[in-house]
Amino acid sequence: MDFAEPEELRDLRDEARALATEWAGRTDPNPTPDPMGTTFGVPEDSWLIGTSKAFSLELAQRGWIGMTWPVDEGGQGRSTMERFVVYEALIAGGAPLATSWFADRQIGPTLLQFGTPEQRRRFLPEMIAGRSAWSIGMSEPDAGSDVASISTRAVRDGDHWVISGAKVWTSGAAEADWCYLIARTDPDAPPHRGLSEFLVDLHSPGVEVRPIVDVTGNAHFCEVRYDEVRVPVENLVGVENDSFRQVMRQMEHERGGIDRFVSNRALYDLVLPMADISDPRVRQDVARIESTYRIGRHLVLREMLGQAPKGFSAATKTIGTEFEVAVADFCARVAGAETMLWNRISRNACYAPAYTIMGGTTQILRNIVAERILGLPR
Repeated sequence: MDFAEPEELRDLRDEARALATEWAGRTDPNPTPDPMGTTFGVPEDSWLIGTSKAFSLELAQRGWIGMTWPVDEGGQGRSTMERFVVYEALIAGGAPLATSWFADRQIGPTLLQFGTPEQRRRFLPEMIAGRSAWSIGMSEPDAGSDVASISTRAVRDGDHWVISGAKVWTSGAAEADWCYLIARTDPDAPPHRGLSEFLVDLHSPGVEVRPIVDVTGNAHFCEVRYDEVRVPVENLVGVENDSFRQVMRQMEHERGGIDRFVSNRALYDLVLPMADISDPRVRQDVARIESTYRIGRHLVLREMLGQAPKGFSAATKTIGTEFEVAVADFCARVAGAETMLWNRISRNACYAPAYTIMGGTTQILRNIVAERILGLPR
């Protein structure tokens, strides 16, 4: 087996790295002040907090949104590996991807699989052009990782669905144009039934977006309240009352990506030269981080190439988020007392527990691995 990387992928990675270097830290004005200083200027988690409409248009101009989508749907028809090397380099380098990230990673692929031809003709071109930003309305105040427990209601009224309820931890909702929302359409059905998915215009009457300022001062998470929001019937995605399968497929896109392994890579690369490699304990930490990254990278590639067992993204995401926490802890230990200052290292250390929550808690994902992959008893 030849593991050598083709020259065209090396050139593509170099191009993406150069673009990330050019754009790192350049985000749209944020109404929430950033109190963190600039000791380490390249932001981590840029795929989540780095909002930039200008960068989204730059990606579109290069054909880097919808890279693997079919040409007859407006995509580039490029290989999975090409998209992989581009986004690994962009996220690791701190490029401000948040504006286009959810559309490219999840919403577009979901519409390609479950959407109607009319929905694809309407929504995919705006995504590919970098002109529409998306969020995902899944978690609720009383239903986090347990999607089957959501209570947001959608009631049919003629040519519209009327949606009422609340979503929370909706990443990027304050800047998004649309939300891919999961609601309960049959309250009498079993928990995993009676769910449907909708494309909701966040500028509709009755929508209220409330940014949530976290301990780091960022406000990318939001609570979104829906008060009798009218959504056209043609915005229902897939099968009414039977979207749990669609939700799980969408989560495969979210949980099996390289973002979990490179979100704070830029910070690690900046801190590593400060480490005392003569200390055997530090060498062990570095070896563990580097080897875990390489293992995790191969797991992601298996996911993207369709070689992983069904549901294995739960394991990939668990390893990835625990890896992110390990990197944050390592950077804090290396920086020592400087971590007490309010800079990028302390921000990442404070934020690290969230890694194992968003996208499904580690506890829930370990249960999924045990029950659905290993076949262990409940």
